[in-house]
Amino acid sequence: MEMNNHSRDLSEKKISSLLWSYFLPAFVGVMANALYNIVGRIFIGQFVGTEALSGLTVVFPVMIIIMGFGMLFGIGSAILISIELGRGNREKAEFILGNGLFLMIISSLFLTIAGFFVKEKLLHSFGATESTIQYANEYLNIILAGTVFGLTGFALNTSIRAEGNARISMNSMLLSAGLNVVFDAIFIILLKMGVKGAGLAAVISQMILTFYVLYHFRSKNSVIKLYIKNLIPDFKTSILIISSGMAPFIMQIANSFVQALFNAQLIKHGGDIAVAAMGVINSVATLIIMSIVALNMASQPIIGYNFGAGKFGRVKEALTITVKYSTVIGIVAFIIIQIFPYQIISIFNNSKDLLNTGTPGLRIFLAMVPFTGFQIVTSNYFQAIGQPHIATVMTIMRQVVFLIPLMIILPPLLGITGVWLSAPISDFINAIVVFFLLQRGLRSLNTKITV
Repeated sequence: MEMNNHSRDLSEKKISSLLWSYFLPAFVGVMANALYNIVGRIFIGQFVGTEALSGLTVVFPVMIIIMGFGMLFGIGSAILISIELGRGNREKAEFILGNGLFLMIISSLFLTIAGFFVKEKLLHSFGATESTIQYANEYLNIILAGTVFGLTGFALNTSIRAEGNARISMNSMLLSAGLNVVFDAIFIILLKMGVKGAGLAAVISQMILTFYVLYHFRSKNSVIKLYIKNLIPDFKTSILIISSGMAPFIMQIANSFVQALFNAQLIKHGGDIAVAAMGVINSVATLIIMSIVALNMASQPIIGYNFGAGKFGRVKEALTITVKYSTVIGIVAFIIIQIFPYQIISIFNNSKDLLNTGTPGLRIFLAMVPFTGFQIVTSNYFQAIGQPHIATVMTIMRQVVFLIPLMIILPPLLGITGVWLSAPISDFINAIVVFFLLQRGLRSLNTKITV
């Protein structure tokens, strides 16, 4: 295959400049995506109340599961597409794109049907109470009905970045997020539709995003094309996509279970107001994590392409620079959170109870955020080079081996403070383990470079 401009940049352009050029659109894109939930929560907190905000927080684990399937097939496809383009196999990359879309659609339909069957039990198990179940149910009904758009649009957008069109990926997310803010204002403030308005705003915006990315892969701007013939599922390709995206999928599913456990412990030790505070904390954490995820999105096609092309020196350089940048993001976020927690909480709601509960919770829960970045980057690296099993083990250790036991042990001893403390302690322990895995990854690269 003849090398196009995107491929030439990935293969030859200075890594720091290339990473920066990919990071800016990825950052804008993921921040736009984060606004789907965060802006809705701000509008709900300010114009409906803390009980409605708590209701939306209860739905959050379900949305994490939906996003998990988006990552499973979206990131799984993107990783393989980058590697195949690095090898010069465009037709293979297009086949992966088509099979990935098939898996996205089928899983969306399954989640919608299954979701409506079990939603009542799910919401109660995720922390819904008599005062919040109505809000949670109204919001979830709309989100489930639009699952195919929420999952497919996000997942396909990942493949746009994988083919080297980071700016187009950014523009699509900006369009969708901008419309989401406008629809939130119309439905929640003007039409006074409450949580139903927040759900409608999200689904309509996601539907527009889905049509936008589908159009892209049929346009002249795409490096790889979407063909109907490639939608016919191939078992081997499907397994490769699933295995490549398994680490972020497991991370999301484990995170959903963890959020449900958090909500249950918060209800027990702090009531609905503590769950509402957790909704705010999750929003802040999402902004930080998404900033680091943007770095991953920027580095993934660089690492995947050059690994496929056998340019391991460039792979190591991309990994090292990404780790440094992610650490800087974590340190800056830590400083802001520790100095301005009260002001951050008040953006969502000025309730005295929420401020009193959320301020110490925000400070404690995100106390180890400077150590978060390199853990996420290391996991992404092993995914990008086709070793998802290592990334999966890292995810299981943090969410299951360390965090869940701490969430069970600490709250009975320390109350709500124990709930907040479980996250930073788990992050610190996991950081030590991941540090050694990162060192091993760098040594392995050095071996390939010297061969």
